[in-house]
Amino acid sequence: MQFRELLSIFECRDGRTDSPGRRLWRRFPEQIQEILEPHLNSRYKSSQKEVNWSKLKKPVYLSKRGSKFSDWSATWAGYLISKVRHELASKVFTCCSFIIKHDYKVTIYLLPHILLYMLLGCTPAEQQEVTEEMLAVLTAGDGRGAECGQVTASSLSQLSTQTVFSMMSHLTQWSRHILYSKPKQNESGEYQRVVAFLKGIPQDVLAKASLRSKAYTRALMHFEAYILENKENIQDHLTFLQRLYAAMHEPDGVRGVNALRREEPSLREQILEHESIGLLRDATACYDRAIQLESDQIGHYHGVMTSMLGLGQLSTVITQVNGVLANKHQWKSELNTYRVEAAWKLGKWDLLEDYLSSDRQSNTWGVRLGQLLLSAKKQDGETFYEKLKLVRKEQVVPLSAASYECGTYQRGYEYIVRLHMLSELEHSFTELQKQRECSTPSLNQLPPHWSDRLEMTQNSFRAKEPILALRRALLSLGPQPMSTEMVGECWLQSARVARKAGHHQTAFNALLNAENTHLAELVTEKAKWLWSKGDVHEALIVLQKGVAQCFPDDKPLTDPRSLQTKSRAMLLVGRFMEETANFESNAIMKAYKDVTNLLPEWEDGNFYLAKYYDKVMPMVTDNKLEKQGNLIRYIVTFFGKALQFGNQYIYQAMPRMLSLWLDFGAKVCECDKAGRSDRQLRQELGKINTVVSEHCANLAPYQFLTAFSQLISRVCHSSDEVFTVLMTIVAKVFLAYPQQAMWLMTAVSKSSYPMRMNRCNQILKKAISLKQSLEKFIGDANRLTDKLLELCNKPVDGNSTTLSMSVHFKQLKRLVEEPTFSQILIPLQSVLIPTLPSTGGANTHHDAFPGHWAYLDGFEDTVEILASLQKPKKISLKGSDGRSYTMMCKPKDDLRKDCRLMEFNCLINKCLRKDAESRRRELHIRTYAVIPLNEECGIIEWVNNTAGLRHILTKLYKERGIYLSGKELRKLILPKTAPFEEKLRIHKEVLCVRHPPVFHEWFLRTFPDPTSWYSSRSAYCRSTAVMSMVGYVLGLGDRHGENILFDSFTGECVHVDFNCLFNKGETFDVPEVVPFRLTQNMVHAMGPMGTEGLFRQACEVTLRLMRDQREPLMSVLKTFLHDPLVEWSKQAKGLSKAQANETGEIVNEKAKTHVCDIDQRLQGVIKSRNKVLGLPLSIEGHVHYLIQEATDDKLLCQMYLGWGPYL
Repeated sequence: MQFRELLSIFECRDGRTDSPGRRLWRRFPEQIQEILEPHLNSRYKSSQKEVNWSKLKKPVYLSKRGSKFSDWSATWAGYLISKVRHELASKVFTCCSFIIKHDYKVTIYLLPHILLYMLLGCTPAEQQEVTEEMLAVLTAGDGRGAECGQVTASSLSQLSTQTVFSMMSHLTQWSRHILYSKPKQNESGEYQRVVAFLKGIPQDVLAKASLRSKAYTRALMHFEAYILENKENIQDHLTFLQRLYAAMHEPDGVRGVNALRREEPSLREQILEHESIGLLRDATACYDRAIQLESDQIGHYHGVMTSMLGLGQLSTVITQVNGVLANKHQWKSELNTYRVEAAWKLGKWDLLEDYLSSDRQSNTWGVRLGQLLLSAKKQDGETFYEKLKLVRKEQVVPLSAASYECGTYQRGYEYIVRLHMLSELEHSFTELQKQRECSTPSLNQLPPHWSDRLEMTQNSFRAKEPILALRRALLSLGPQPMSTEMVGECWLQSARVARKAGHHQTAFNALLNAENTHLAELVTEKAKWLWSKGDVHEALIVLQKGVAQCFPDDKPLTDPRSLQTKSRAMLLVGRFMEETANFESNAIMKAYKDVTNLLPEWEDGNFYLAKYYDKVMPMVTDNKLEKQGNLIRYIVTFFGKALQFGNQYIYQAMPRMLSLWLDFGAKVCECDKAGRSDRQLRQELGKINTVVSEHCANLAPYQFLTAFSQLISRVCHSSDEVFTVLMTIVAKVFLAYPQQAMWLMTAVSKSSYPMRMNRCNQILKKAISLKQSLEKFIGDANRLTDKLLELCNKPVDGNSTTLSMSVHFKQLKRLVEEPTFSQILIPLQSVLIPTLPSTGGANTHHDAFPGHWAYLDGFEDTVEILASLQKPKKISLKGSDGRSYTMMCKPKDDLRKDCRLMEFNCLINKCLRKDAESRRRELHIRTYAVIPLNEECGIIEWVNNTAGLRHILTKLYKERGIYLSGKELRKLILPKTAPFEEKLRIHKEVLCVRHPPVFHEWFLRTFPDPTSWYSSRSAYCRSTAVMSMVGYVLGLGDRHGENILFDSFTGECVHVDFNCLFNKGETFDVPEVVPFRLTQNMVHAMGPMGTEGLFRQACEVTLRLMRDQREPLMSVLKTFLHDPLVEWSKQAKGLSKAQANETGEIVNEKAKTHVCDIDQRLQGVIKSRNKVLGLPLSIEGHVHYLIQEATDDKLLCQMYLGWGPYL
């Protein structure tokens, strides 16, 4: 019926004559047309009687017709439809009002649209009615339960609040759309009316309602709007903000609030902080004090019990609840849930039954699980399944309320975990019943799917711990002796999860409970726990005693699990000995050697042994070349062995192993040339060459590919024997991965130094001799590179903005379209960086590039010329997969630096992924492919969906009518000699005032729904932080508004153009004096807390990680800086090219000072104009110093105006 009327309203039909109705019909997909066809011409009319709305009691919410969600939504929607004055909309909605009564899903969908059309034509009184209805919904829960914070909203209030939110969002998005896309209409009455209506619902009311319905990101969005609109002082609202961040489980936010707070925090605020970082014992102490002060506040008791349960002190919970209830009987329905939960976690079924029967009212999650477990213990199938159905239904209501807007998954995750638990509970119950029928109860190992299911949950303590707790209860349902060891194993898992989340107090309790498990594993976990909370010496003692006790020397081990456990423990002993620095090097070396003797085929053992040898080498050999050969052979051997059995350490082991070998070879050659030739040295080198050749045969080619640029950088090696081995390795990689290797070798094969070119061709010839078919591929690739170089260097006249492939680059087009042209891979980052296998070592069958490969099929005709100084060109490549890929061709720019820096960033990303703290914050650097084609041109993968900071801000300033043109700005440039006070005055009083912060607007527009807004802004804060730290350490400059882009899908910050490195910015005409870009717009867009909270914490995590990984990072940077093919710093004018010509290797004189500078920064040494200031700073101190420098007006006012210090 409804379809029939809707179709007739829009005169929708399928005819021969063109009409709006026919065009609409054609827009339906075929399968929909089939369903609707019969309704096109039917004659039915629906008989609806008019409803008289005048007697309706308002607000409808919670009145007689608004006590159930379906009633309230239908009644209110019906009433609003009667007030729509827009002719077409009124017809459509009236037609739908019949369905509204029967299906509230349709109501929820239509309400936002109904409200909008109603507001466009309503009277002020009607508008006021709507406002009151909404406020009735939003403030319904304000009065009650504000104190104890335990009230969960009813399903009516959850669903109706969410409906109001959806309506508000729709109006906000509509008004933004009108404002930005149709500026003429924003003077109209309709637009003004909607804006006035939106203003009538205060932001702080929305924020509180959102907090109540657990829509935390929305609460934050409204809260910040409230602060901005009313210019509130953030100090007055810190408690609300802290509650929000605590509820969102965002400890960085909680810490940020603490940093902003000027007074001593109250008890409540201290408790929130302790809880958010897992210091539950301290929280309990605070609650205890609160109970002394106000013994009649039930909220404090809730807090104590929750903390105790979190710490796992279950027996204490039971005694405490019983004690409290003896005096205050009226609290039973509130507090019973805690002792119920404690009872089933302890497996005390008789107590559980008592507690459940003593109070029938409460139905919290803990109680529900207790009821289910009890009926499972009693083998009462009927009650069990009946309850299960009910409990599942209860968990789905909040999940469905959350599902009305984007980003539900995070908001509903708690309920998803609960459904996960119910599913495991059901499975275990059916298994138990099966076993009872066969009367052979055998739970001798954990159900096999448990470990997989745990893997799939989010990697956080609060997702995994409830599941593990339930599993322990499930295991104790069965017969006792079998299950104790398995329960112990679950406790051990809990200890691990808690330790990794930094909840040391909870981990300690789990360790106490895990006593029945595999002793050696328990000892190792305990030592790691002690280590992670800083008791280093204690950890070592526990571990040494444990190893001696669990693995006495007289009993040889045979089974693999024990061997593995023992080796793990012994390796930890070695590492702890090394880090505590309590032992001399021979003892430590012996500890590492014992591990490799016990398990010779384990990568960790071999790696740590080699690493330690490497560490003590300078000391043992007094830096004398003669003594080093033997040691280097050992180190190279063990690094190679480690790589044979795994890839965990490949980014440290491979570059270091190659450097040691290649540098030793070069030194031996130097001695020969200087006439100090030494037979013993040449023999040593011969032995090392043999070891490397063996590695070349044993290791997989993709392992060498990870260090390919390092291998290529040494093709001009002075020793012929070394070059022969090097050539074998490179040729092996080339055979296995010709597509990737070819792109990585181009720049050297097109070099202007003859020696480099010749050596490169030698390697290619060797590859062809091993596989004939490569000859055609190499030839085609060479021709392609030549043509791309022509494209890069094509001179462009001043005013043209495009060129055409078919006119200007005929030969390139023709070449690629030849029918016999080889398949050549489009060089995207995803197919250039090898994926390492998760399982051990050099397995040769591993596919290192599982991604999607696209080969070059042709070019789009248009070549766009970009506006910047060197006139780079933007081209589109057609892939064999039918997609189009954009690349940028850059002339007159040595991209080898960018290329090496991308590799460095990829390495930092690998470290960030490994570290628990940075993984939890999803810290990473956005990288892209950079392919140098020769010493001064190259191609770069285009980063899609990004906009530059300057571009975003200019657009926003123009809209507000406060944009300053370049001409006006140029008038404000002061001469270099101008007094400092004048620069500061212009900067603060003119430039900054004329450019108020507007960047936060971009986030609200680009990410309209609260969850994506919040996650994009978090991504912005964190990605900016990571790159600020990495950029500072590397001395990256020239961060003007075009070199910092923002991704309009994720909000993260993307840096481009890494040419100004190693503090080169300090040598500019106007020297750069700030460590990174953190101008007023960037700070303001981080939210009302500014750099406190997410930004500062991410900076600290990144800097700490870079300090911890100082050695591997420095070893990679050294290989970059000593790369004899890249001139990091331009040579002085007097020197000719002749220096490099004979060998093609450049000696980077400045490299040593660069390495030294970076190393100092990683140690916390602060330098200003090359003078060291004071002692090295701690991580927190270092970050604080940098943030202050970057935001200091006294420094910003000295920056070059084109950099945009005022933006």
